[in-house]
Amino acid sequence: MLTTTALVGMMAAGTAQAADIVIGVPNWASVNATAHVLEVVIEDNLGLDVELQNGTNPIVFEAMDSGSMHVHPEVWMPNQQNLHDTYVKEKGSVVMNTNPVQAEQGMCVPSYIAEEYDIKTIDDLSDPDKIAIFDTDGNGTPEVWIGAPGWASTVVEKIRAKSYGYDQLFELTEYEETIAYANLANATTAGDPWIGFCYSPHYIFVTQDLHVLEEPAHDPSTWTIVQPTDDPDWLEKSQASTAWNGATLHLHYAKELEDSYPEVASLFRNYQMSGDDLSAMGKALAVDGVEAADFAKQWVADNEDTVINWLTN
Repeated sequence: MLTTTALVGMMAAGTAQAADIVIGVPNWASVNATAHVLEVVIEDNLGLDVELQNGTNPIVFEAMDSGSMHVHPEVWMPNQQNLHDTYVKEKGSVVMNTNPVQAEQGMCVPSYIAEEYDIKTIDDLSDPDKIAIFDTDGNGTPEVWIGAPGWASTVVEKIRAKSYGYDQLFELTEYEETIAYANLANATTAGDPWIGFCYSPHYIFVTQDLHVLEEPAHDPSTWTIVQPTDDPDWLEKSQASTAWNGATLHLHYAKELEDSYPEVASLFRNYQMSGDDLSAMGKALAVDGVEAADFAKQWVADNEDTVINWLTN
């Protein structure tokens, strides 16, 4: 005979329903906005229960593979090439949307710094006299922000700094994007120096006048990227001495949706967003302080034709 405790447990399990669709949300503003937009579209048009869960890129991919999450709205390629290869190409448990957003990545300074101090190319970062202005804490070593902890691009920027040689002159700093770009905003307001990793589409290109440092064109033969998870000597065995290859952003979703919720899989296949929209979304959340849920409801109401194309194309 079941105990009272067991009966209560069974009743709770029966009444506590998991969400139909779980959206993974990594830690940057535009993906948070698009995740909320997808939540509104699915709940309002398909009548399903949607949950948003925070997670790093690897966690979201692993969860899509296991079925505990169903979509990553904004996967940067080739930054996440290893995850894409594992789950899309090898396991076949994840599908990539084929409507990419074109992106750019590199190192940026405010345009007034580029002009006043003639810091316009990646080679300028190897000139001790020029880069002395980036010693903001007065310890004798200039600082450069190379990205947030856990970003695949941060690993690559560390490799690029070694390959170009400026890792010997700079302190390579890693911390959250919100802090880095708040520092950028403060610097531009005061006319002070700032240097760091930048990528577009992003709201900083809406709010700031930035110069992306010029580099030699991407040459695949100069790029060998070994991940820290694959080899303890990853940095020594890696190189990246030319510009990033053209990056793209793609939604990725769990393949099992094609059987369990085909209408959601169809939405994810048809989904398409412009770079300008993503930059504006990021600005609304990170700069203007709009709540993601409120922004999403308004965006969906203002973009009915786009949403209809996602649902019916």
